[in-house]
Amino acid sequence: MKTTTNKILIKNGIIITLDEKNHVLYNKALLIENGVITKIAAENEITGPFSKVIDAKGKVVLPGMINAHMHFYSTLVCGLGKAKPSANFQEVLENLWWRLDKKLTLDDVYYSALIVLLNAIRHGTTTLIDHHASPFAITGSLQKIAQAVKETGLRSCLCYEVSDRDGDAIAQEGIAENTAFIKECAANPQDQLKALFGLHASFTISEKTLEQAAHTARTLGVGCHVHTAEANSDQIRTQEICGQRIVERFHRHGVLGPQTIAAHCVHINDREVQLLAETDTMVVHNPQSNMNNAVGIANIINMTNQGVLVGLGTDAMTVNMFEELRVALWAQHLRADNPSCGFMEVANALFANNKQIAQRIWSDVKLGMLKENHAADVILVDYIPATPLDENSVLGHLIFGVSQNMVDTTIAQGQVLMENKKLLLDIDEMEACAKSRELAEKLWERF
Repeated sequence: MKTTTNKILIKNGIIITLDEKNHVLYNKALLIENGVITKIAAENEITGPFSKVIDAKGKVVLPGMINAHMHFYSTLVCGLGKAKPSANFQEVLENLWWRLDKKLTLDDVYYSALIVLLNAIRHGTTTLIDHHASPFAITGSLQKIAQAVKETGLRSCLCYEVSDRDGDAIAQEGIAENTAFIKECAANPQDQLKALFGLHASFTISEKTLEQAAHTARTLGVGCHVHTAEANSDQIRTQEICGQRIVERFHRHGVLGPQTIAAHCVHINDREVQLLAETDTMVVHNPQSNMNNAVGIANIINMTNQGVLVGLGTDAMTVNMFEELRVALWAQHLRADNPSCGFMEVANALFANNKQIAQRIWSDVKLGMLKENHAADVILVDYIPATPLDENSVLGHLIFGVSQNMVDTTIAQGQVLMENKKLLLDIDEMEACAKSRELAEKLWERF
């Protein structure tokens, strides 16, 4: 990082707080001190001197976006055309992702994370919850990702996905990698990095491994991050393994709970929704990925109505949360054959529920809203409203207006990472991308 700024003033912008009332503030300035928002008031009520003054005229000021389910390692697949055509989700895994992850090196892991994190800065995403797999480069992989996170200044929660698909020794190494990183985070607590215990999906985890992993996670005092009923084939295989449905199986093993993320939940029944609600398990919806893989569209309206906390992730399809937000809304319309449904459920998934999910993981940091004594994760987006913008219309502006404009400035932990659309890091982006291309070319040869 080039400079450390201790007192930053943001003035002349329209402040969209995304607080409990979605307040929209005009003629107010925002003060950041040592990584925290310390004051929101009229500019003449805030005294300097300031380390930096940012003029937000012609822009809206928002909390940094939160991505609740991500796969950094997928970065190096962009443009790869060597995978066989796939007729279903199982073939997508076998023909692409499981071939890819077996070929990753630790250098690949680092650069794939670095590149996607730089892209996240450009799109105003400041907090990402990642789920990693590199079965023949497991040990040290989370530290490689953590290195990239630290260098880019963003926040991330990491885990390694445990699976039996490559044999027991690989599963045991995955458990050990989770354990080591979780212990490291506990021994050296910080606002930037957190850990969950990663599991791939029910259909690739044996009873023995699931019991060991779930017990280890409970012993370490963390929740799990697991793909859940992404495709119906997961349900079918799980019932062959143990005679139970996926969420029931996870409940029996103690995987569910308020610290656990169940990603996807496309193919769950009413009893499973009830279990997720009763255990206060977090669900993360990933609509673009689900439609790309033709596995279906999760019924987040029903889950929300039943009391499940449903957030929004991208599953590595993008780091642009505004893009994912819009697709989520169209998907709910399509699923229900109703163009008037799902607006609040989708908007709340990103703007209200993702901050609740992040708050459970970063329990010592107040994230997701612009409010005094909250974390200074702040973005400025080019936007001059042409219709009234207030508490009643703000969500419509975000989905249909702000989402179509460019992020100008990204601040995380009080550090200005990008300003005037230019990255302000001690990282040569051109050089990093060149190295990534070099690694990708070698990876594609091994694929």
